[in-house]
Amino acid sequence: MRITNFDLLNANGLNMQAVFDLSDLPEKIRVGIAQQVPDAADYRQLILIAHGGQQMWEQLQHSEFRGAADPIDGFSIDRVQQWLSGQATDAACNIIYPAPQHVVPLQALGELAGWHHSSPFRVGINAEWGSWFAYRVAVLTDTDFKVTESLFSSSPCEYCEAKPCINSCPADALSCSDFSLKPCMNYRLTEASLCKSSCLSRLACPVAAGECYSMEQIRYHYACSMKIIEEYQKGS
Repeated sequence: MRITNFDLLNANGLNMQAVFDLSDLPEKIRVGIAQQVPDAADYRQLILIAHGGQQMWEQLQHSEFRGAADPIDGFSIDRVQQWLSGQATDAACNIIYPAPQHVVPLQALGELAGWHHSSPFRVGINAEWGSWFAYRVAVLTDTDFKVTESLFSSSPCEYCEAKPCINSCPADALSCSDFSLKPCMNYRLTEASLCKSSCLSRLACPVAAGECYSMEQIRYHYACSMKIIEEYQKGS
């Protein structure tokens, strides 16, 4: 079992890493991956890589991917490939996320890693990063890296009595017992929406508020989601 050096990833803001043995993953996840990746049985491990906080975006701004059509995916894949070339020189590797032909259960894997808890505004949350983290790369590898121990953390939402995220939602999409997607989408599409380029509920969450993305990064992500909503609205 080989100790893994994540320094290159950490230096690029891809500062959350979890190594799983494929054989130890829950059957539902293993079967799902095998159904989508024909040669999945040729690999021994799955490595999940995410970023937390602002560092990844800051590194991206100084990279060759600034201004690219899909800067975050391009940057993340490139840096992971660089890392793999140094850490798994002779091992076969297959990046299965981001990849349009695959649907990878990122949240389920994040739960196994101890990173992901559900929040009222339906963005993953944990005590260290709040909701300011995101999954960037999942790669199958024929490696023998040391498996990462799960953090086994509890949800910070369990100890939040005020729940300012619910009261801050101008669409009342969080006022029921579960998140209501339609009111959220409809409100974001209105001309006077305050949530076109951000999410007021997410910004109101006090968990790890110091790790909040820069407004530039927030605007980028919510502009991408607005495009998806607008395309959905056109097709419905």
